[in-house]
Amino acid sequence: MPKTSARLLALLSLLQARRDWPGTLLADRLDISLRTVRRDVDRLRELGYPIAAVKGPDGGYRLSAGTELPPLLFDDEQAVALTIALQVAASTSGDALAEAAARALTTIRQVMPSRLRNRVESLRVTAVDRPATRPAAPVDGDVLLALSKAVHAHEVLRFDYGSAGPDAPPRRAEPHHVITWDGRWYLIAWDLDRDDWRTFRADRITVRTPHGPRFTPRELPGGDVATYVIGTFRGSGDASGNWPCRGTVILDRPAATVALYTRDGIVEEAGRDRCRLTLGSWSWPGLAAAFARFDADIEVVGPAELTEAFAHLADRCTRAATGR
Repeated sequence: MPKTSARLLALLSLLQARRDWPGTLLADRLDISLRTVRRDVDRLRELGYPIAAVKGPDGGYRLSAGTELPPLLFDDEQAVALTIALQVAASTSGDALAEAAARALTTIRQVMPSRLRNRVESLRVTAVDRPATRPAAPVDGDVLLALSKAVHAHEVLRFDYGSAGPDAPPRRAEPHHVITWDGRWYLIAWDLDRDDWRTFRADRITVRTPHGPRFTPRELPGGDVATYVIGTFRGSGDASGNWPCRGTVILDRPAATVALYTRDGIVEEAGRDRCRLTLGSWSWPGLAAAFARFDADIEVVGPAELTEAFAHLADRCTRAATGR
């Protein structure tokens, strides 16, 4: 049986790897008794990890989100991947999120064991984006959170836009989607004062509080956000909307993370640590491969051709992996 400290780290690593764990399976993985699992879970709770009990035939446990961020555990591969991702994010100059990424990178390096620190110090990543149609503008993370919260709550948003002074009456809009396009964040909303759809640059929004009343979401022109956005920006000179194949999926990745690596697509939040991504490609298998590169669980929204392309790509990858 491993020592208590090592066993607690192993238990925490398992709890972070998947959503729910039956107690018997944890006991089997750690080669300990179910009673010891319960005792170790209680010790982790004392350290601040919000571990909830899950009802079921055998009982189980789930690592939930808490009010504070407890110490996190990463294996070597995760720590290296996190460092690389933070280097890419930090190299996006002029962005408030880049400053936070740089601070996080410094923190990670300080606590890394020497074997990993030496490994990642030899790797320097600089992100070089293709020239954007419109230059990117820094966006405060708190603004994005406030916009997303209003979208999810279906609350009328009150805000100042652009150079409007503090004495000017606030804009009022029903927020529907927060997206990225060509390196910028946008809010798609129904403008109550102009009685029409508008697309607002997030970097020019100053949110006012409190928000307005709740509203019933309207249907976007074209039926979905991808059609609307591509129609809105088609005159910008970006031909990304002219791909012969275009599809939409839900990725188990935060919208802010996916947006760092997406210039030609539309990214919008779809819940906690999930996003909706629309991309185009020259072929359906090529489009499926473009989605698969994010290394995340994928839920196909449509069309049916994209679902068939994933099946075709999976069969092709299986043949490559088995040498057939």
